[in-house]
Amino acid sequence: MRLFVAVAQAGSISKAAERLGYVQSNVTARIQHLEEKLKTTLFYRQARGVSLTSQGHILLTYAEQILHLADQAQRALAATDPPRGPLRIGSMETTAAVHLPPLLTAFHHDCPDVDLTLHTGPTEELLQKVLDYQLDGAFVAGPIDHPELEQDPILTESLAFISAHPVDGRPSPDIHRTLLVFRSGCSYRARLEQWVRKRGWLPVKILEFGTLEAILGCVEAGMGISLVPLSVINHYHGRGRHQNLWVKPLKSDEGCVETLFVRRRDAVVTPALRHFLALGKRLLATPQPVQQ
Repeated sequence: MRLFVAVAQAGSISKAAERLGYVQSNVTARIQHLEEKLKTTLFYRQARGVSLTSQGHILLTYAEQILHLADQAQRALAATDPPRGPLRIGSMETTAAVHLPPLLTAFHHDCPDVDLTLHTGPTEELLQKVLDYQLDGAFVAGPIDHPELEQDPILTESLAFISAHPVDGRPSPDIHRTLLVFRSGCSYRARLEQWVRKRGWLPVKILEFGTLEAILGCVEAGMGISLVPLSVINHYHGRGRHQNLWVKPLKSDEGCVETLFVRRRDAVVTPALRHFLALGKRLLATPQPVQQ
C-alpha cells in the first residue's frame, strides 16, 4: 500500500523508487502483483510516467485511510513515551512570521527528538490538509465550523489597512484599486476584497504574492494596498523596517479575527502534539501591543 501511494503521488515508478530507496524493478513487480491480486489495472503506463485509472483513484482513497490508521495505531501504542517522531504543523504566513518563532524555539528546546515540519499557506488550503491527514494541526483564521475538526482559540488579531499614502475614502484609480494579497483561500484576502467592494471601489485588480515580505515591500513602494494583522506592522516597526507604510486599523466589528489551532477530532493526540498545543496556548495568548 505504501508503494502504491508513493507511486500515485510521484506520478512515476522511478521517482517513487528513488524516494523510498527501492530498486525500480522491485517497485514495478510489486505494483503488478497488487494489480493481479485485485484483478484490475491501477495505473496507465506512459513514456513520461504513470497516472491513476478510475479504479486506482478509488484504491488511493482507501489506501491513504489505511496507512493513516496504521500510523495512528503506532502513535497510540507509543503515547506514554517521551515526545518523538514526526509532527506536521501548518500555519498562515503572517502567523508563522510574527508569532511562531518563540513557540518553535521553545518546543525544539523541550522536545529535541521530535521532527517538526512547518507548512505555510492560506487558511482554506491548511484546513484541507488537516482534513486529509497531511497535517497534525494548523493555525488558521476563524470562524471555522466543521464537524470533523477540533479547534482551540489561540489569539485574537486586529486587522489593519495598509497603503503607501493615506486613504480618505475616495481611492485613486490606479493604486487603491490594486490589491496585493496571498493566493486564493487566504481569509485576510477575502476580507479585503469584501471591504473594498462594499465601498464601491470597482473594478479591483488583484496581484498575488507568495511571501509577506514581498507584499509589504510592494505596498510601501506604492504598488497597491493590502490588509494584514496589526501585529505584523508592530513586528516590523519594532525592527526599524517598513516605517513608511500608512496604517489604518479597521473598526472592531470588521477588523477583529480569531486565530485558531485546528486538528481532526478522530486523530490521536500524541505527546508531541499535546505539548506543542499547551506551549502555543501559553506563549501566544499574551496580548499584543496595539500601534495606531
